[in-house]
Amino acid sequence: MWILYQIAMGIALVVAGPFLLIARGTHYLRSVRGRLGRGPETKAAGALWIHGVSVGEIAIAATLARALPDDLPLVVTSITPTGQDLARRTLSDRATVSYFPYELGFAVRRFFRRHRPAALVLAEGDLWPLVLRHARRARIPVVVVNGRVSDTSYRRMARLRPLLGPLLDPVDRFGVQTNEDRRRLIDLGVPAEKVRRTGNLKFESAEPALGPELRSRIEAFAAGRAILLAGSTMDAEETCVLDAFSELPEEGRPLLVIAPRHPERFDDVARLVGERGLTLERRSAQATADRVDVVLLDTLGELAGLYGIATIAFIGGTLVPTGGHNPLEPARFGVPVTAGPSMENFREIAETFDREDAWRRGHDPRALAAIWSGWLQHPEEARRVGEAGRRLVDRNGGALARTLEMLEPTIRAARSSSG
Repeated sequence: MWILYQIAMGIALVVAGPFLLIARGTHYLRSVRGRLGRGPETKAAGALWIHGVSVGEIAIAATLARALPDDLPLVVTSITPTGQDLARRTLSDRATVSYFPYELGFAVRRFFRRHRPAALVLAEGDLWPLVLRHARRARIPVVVVNGRVSDTSYRRMARLRPLLGPLLDPVDRFGVQTNEDRRRLIDLGVPAEKVRRTGNLKFESAEPALGPELRSRIEAFAAGRAILLAGSTMDAEETCVLDAFSELPEEGRPLLVIAPRHPERFDDVARLVGERGLTLERRSAQATADRVDVVLLDTLGELAGLYGIATIAFIGGTLVPTGGHNPLEPARFGVPVTAGPSMENFREIAETFDREDAWRRGHDPRALAAIWSGWLQHPEEARRVGEAGRRLVDRNGGALARTLEMLEPTIRAARSSSG
């Protein structure tokens, strides 16, 4: 069965490779060597291996890494280049940063030989059966932190329940975000004693830094205007955001900052802005104007800190059915948040924001324009909504302490190995 699985994975990689190369270019190509199990070795044996798929999960890994003992060796992996970039910027002084290996026996074995992990911690539960099989054979504990089971994943896994053993059985403990996540895992066959609700670590992330050069540059472009920051936008959303922005009265119109989720779309978004006759500056380019309509944030790792000087925030991934992105990043600064209807990946957080009246939802450009225009004309209402979001973030702490308590046996085992 395992040989057939690896043959299938190899075929899938060969078939998908050209398409990924076309779609993601060098962002995909530069990951191949690391995902074949090559790259820097962990300096000390017995490292705690923390894995997160991409930017959001690596932010969780960073929160966790800062709370772990300083003498505990760490190796941090991701799958996406954007996750790698964030990990290298935030954790390179604390951990060995590498790509997660392909599900091919030689790549996985090579990874285990190079890094010699003593335990594996999976942020949000990115489960790969071959890696889990090697972890079990190496007798290292596996723990999921900040786990969640989305609607889509639950439906898919429920159909495949008899085949879930290689995915779920090797995990020793699951720390999950909500009671619903716990119920779903138990329904899928995980023993109840292995699943604990620990809360959402995204409430616990440290306040991101904003470089003084970026702050001064954006504030100079704004020239006293409000700043409307559309973060983590997905394909087709920028059109909606630009439509809504264009409906705002020219007098008092804010500076629009757009931060697309995927780097390979930066040029497409720049073209969309140009087609509308709006003046554009790219963050990565030398400034050529003192005042512009739109700034394209075409760099990585700067969005979270930039929310700190925004007047209004829009959360991308919510006007298209992709499940949404994290609204806590702007809310922690007291910035009033707008979002579309799609928040399935953050269901509990979205329900809390709805219940606390801590944001506004807009289903189309006209609705978003009405919300933004209202806040610009009545800043006291914007402040009220923003403060409701800030209080929500402040009240929902504690997930890190509960997660560390759950991880205590794992940390102890890893420290024993590294010693």
